[in-house]
Amino acid sequence: MSSMALSAVLDKHISRLCLNQFPCGKGSWRKSKVNAEEADKEDTDMLLDLLSCPHSPWRMDELWSQQAAALRRVAVVAPERINADFICSFFSTLRIVDKDVSVIDDCLLKFCNLEELVLSANKISEISADNLPRTLKVLELRANCLSALGRLANSPPPRLQYLGLASNGLGSHCDVTQLTGRHWPQLVCLDLSDCDFQAQWPLLKALSTMPCLRTLVLEGNPFTLTPSYPGFTVDALPRLSYLDASWITPEERHRYRGMAKMSPVMVDWASATVRVGRMRGIPDPLINEEPDAPEFPIVSYSYLITYMFFSHQTTSYQEVDGKLKVKDRGGAGKTSKRSEKETSKSDASVKSDNSRLDTPCESRHSTSRRPWSTCVDFTDALTLIVRDVRGFKKFLSRGLQVHVEQEKVLSWPVEVSDDAPPAKDGQAATDKKREKQGAAKTKDKKKKTCTELVPDTPITTVVASAHVPLHGLLLSGGQRVSVLCNFGVLHKDPPAEDAVIPEENAMAEKKAKEEPKKKAVGRAGNKKAAAARVMDPDNTPTGAEATVELSVELKKWRSACEVAPLLPPK
Repeated sequence: MSSMALSAVLDKHISRLCLNQFPCGKGSWRKSKVNAEEADKEDTDMLLDLLSCPHSPWRMDELWSQQAAALRRVAVVAPERINADFICSFFSTLRIVDKDVSVIDDCLLKFCNLEELVLSANKISEISADNLPRTLKVLELRANCLSALGRLANSPPPRLQYLGLASNGLGSHCDVTQLTGRHWPQLVCLDLSDCDFQAQWPLLKALSTMPCLRTLVLEGNPFTLTPSYPGFTVDALPRLSYLDASWITPEERHRYRGMAKMSPVMVDWASATVRVGRMRGIPDPLINEEPDAPEFPIVSYSYLITYMFFSHQTTSYQEVDGKLKVKDRGGAGKTSKRSEKETSKSDASVKSDNSRLDTPCESRHSTSRRPWSTCVDFTDALTLIVRDVRGFKKFLSRGLQVHVEQEKVLSWPVEVSDDAPPAKDGQAATDKKREKQGAAKTKDKKKKTCTELVPDTPITTVVASAHVPLHGLLLSGGQRVSVLCNFGVLHKDPPAEDAVIPEENAMAEKKAKEEPKKKAVGRAGNKKAAAARVMDPDNTPTGAEATVELSVELKKWRSACEVAPLLPPK
């Protein structure tokens, strides 16, 4: 990949100003002072109008510098002043954004009055302070390729007041040691958002040495997902006025007072609680059932919500009666309200091998099964402890995938004949009972009766899916994001390409087809339900949009009083 130097981009921008071409500069288009009535000549006022008139073809909207338009006016009023040195000294602001600049050469040193330099969204991987003017007060390097401060922190411009380093790969221990008052004595505003800082306490100790720091932006760093943020930051930097674009109120500072002295309880993990509420808009799966349908098999439908969530370790917590209970790996513990078959399950990729417990992964979780209704209330809450906050940040940036799964179960009767051999343990008792039976019942020995129903393997189908973005709030300082997942209007039966039919499901369907049909006597309960439903023979949408209530909340310590009980005993 070829490198683009900053000097080449600046030369191109300055050349586009056409400082020596009409209507700027000296040329035959200007009226001379000797003969002001010359034909085909323009006076100074008319030339200035051509630069500012909205419909003029010579008008330019130069956003890369506030001084560009003023410099063109100077080229009309006093064209004799235009030269290379004057042009460079005229600029005090430069905004070179998204121009693929990768090299910052020494061309900036010619801009002796430059105070603001914006180089956002370029490809700068390294920048030397030796190539920056000493007059610089604002330096913006957002969304570049910086992986280390390096030579930028070696004797930076002494009057620098604003430094923007957001959305870069900074976060190493070396970077922390270079963010001190010794390197940036006049810095008032520092933007470190969306970087890769994981250790909160070392960074706070370094930033506390900056005597003039009043505005700090840290949102989007991995450590901001922990419960100790923002409390420790607010209390550790008493001179700070703004944190993450929000003014620190006196009430907020009072709540966090003393928290900085509780550094032994500062944690490096995140706690996230996922809650699933009510589901609406799922069409009735039995809406098209015929009144004269066969008695068997009996068909039942249930629904559950599944989602993939980031999990660095397999320990999770289930909310039971307002308290958090530890769940077993791969399922719920004994304290869970769900049955063993209905608990949230970890994905098969989570192994029981202890050597893999520290491997970041995504686990599959699901709510308990609920029968169909117009409003299905899952009321499910699951709290997960995440150790890998860096991986957790990447997961939140991607978002959450939510699925609505339908489980269809076919139940068949177990037919027991009086001629069937009884169990061995009850052989003697059965023979004695038969001897006492009268001859009148002998003719009915072969009569069959249904004693119970045996369900087939559930046929699981994904009927709806939706993506839930999480980075908008949780990575920008928010504690909770609540959304209403909208799956759109659904059909009674899902499209074939959306169905998840494992091998067991296929066997269950095959068995259902091979079973002999029973006498069509109809089920009384299903007859009444079918008669009350509106028939939909064309399988058209019901018109209502399917929605599910979902929220993700991060645990945050909101006061020093909440942290004090966690301190180890002295």
